[in-house]
Amino acid sequence: MTIEIGVDSFAALMPDPRTKRVPSPTERMTNLLEEIEAADRAGLDAFGVGEHHRADFIDSAPPVILAAGAARTKNIRLHSAVTVLSAADPVRVFQEFATLDLISGGRAEIVAGRGSFIDAFPLFGLDLHHYDSLFAEKLNLLLELNMKNPMHWSGRFRPPLTGQGVFPRPAQEQLPVWLGAGGTPESFVRAGTLGLPLMVAIIGGTFERFRPLLDLYREAGRNAGHAPERLRVGIHAMGFVAETSGEARDRLYPGWAYMFTELGKERGRMDVSRRHFDALCAPGGAFLVGDPATVAEKILATSESMGGLSRVSFQMSAASGDHEAMLQSIELLGTDVAPSVRRGVLEVA
Repeated sequence: MTIEIGVDSFAALMPDPRTKRVPSPTERMTNLLEEIEAADRAGLDAFGVGEHHRADFIDSAPPVILAAGAARTKNIRLHSAVTVLSAADPVRVFQEFATLDLISGGRAEIVAGRGSFIDAFPLFGLDLHHYDSLFAEKLNLLLELNMKNPMHWSGRFRPPLTGQGVFPRPAQEQLPVWLGAGGTPESFVRAGTLGLPLMVAIIGGTFERFRPLLDLYREAGRNAGHAPERLRVGIHAMGFVAETSGEARDRLYPGWAYMFTELGKERGRMDVSRRHFDALCAPGGAFLVGDPATVAEKILATSESMGGLSRVSFQMSAASGDHEAMLQSIELLGTDVAPSVRRGVLEVA
């Protein structure tokens, strides 16, 4: 077993914690592409870009950003941190990521999910009452497109395909498609039944509370006849690395507090106190924040407690207001944390 280490970005427009200045969208995009390059140079396994349709994010078109990153990199796998599939045409999603796959030489992946915001639904004229059924139908079509060409398909929310070819085809035999999930048991069962790798978004609490849901996923996969090696689990979690644990917490906290204070205005007040933040960074909490040794040890312990992990993606956007700190953290992830995790996995094996 190996544990891949990656970075996920939501391309948020975050203020510099010292000057409070918010970068322009052009500046933020330049910095984001530099982060992707840095992750590739550092030897990280994957880089993901999310999808939002809001004024405080610039990631409404992840395949375009990832394609720019592909042209600047050589080895790192490039994926959507989430593709909001419910609000997209699966045919177009497949074409965009197949094109990304050709540009990158076979390094593209999709993490398909429903997203944590609902902004895309009114933007694209979709009915929130169809939240579940839209996703189920569109996921089914995306998976079929990945296996068949030409296509014969009909559904409720999209005109039928009556033998049309869908091009281009990817460089890989098939595009890897992960299912992104939060805490809904049905999502874990769906991923297991379909035999899809699972990416779990964890933004608070503890990692261990997700173990029963992962057991549900693996049980559903076994019952559907899928081999254990197909049932890969990744986690997407808040994280940041610095030379010392104190520095790592100090770098991440201001942006995290800002982000969740703003979110709390929409969803109800959230606890953004430093005490709560430090508890999430502590051994029992679900943040991967600290010096390289501390973070590597926590990854290994988390993998053991969750029955084995295939990928850990660091959500570092809260610290992106300090671009130099971001680049340093990415470097430490690749040069210190990832090798320590690989050695730890080999020692256990």
